[in-house]
Amino acid sequence: MNEQNFNKSWLVAIIPGILVIVVAVFVVVLLLIKLVWAWTIPDIFPGAVAAGLIVKTISWYTAFKLAVFASIMAGVAGARHEHMNQKIRRQG
Repeated sequence: MNEQNFNKSWLVAIIPGILVIVVAVFVVVLLLIKLVWAWTIPDIFPGAVAAGLIVKTISWYTAFKLAVFASIMAGVAGARHEHMNQKIRRQG
């Protein structure tokens, strides 16, 4: 009985810690996307930024959408890479 309580208390202690770490990593990734955008886009497209065609900074929501888009593209690329590896293994 005491061991069950220990297992439950261990889970109750570890889950909030993991949740805090996941949220912190998520916020840092969004911050990095915002900073990289603000650092590179005005230098790459100065005329478009000056004309208002491209924004100089992005919102947190836009950074989130870019993170989702990048992760989907990475997943597709990884799946395609794995598919090509399986094709090569079958041929060779």
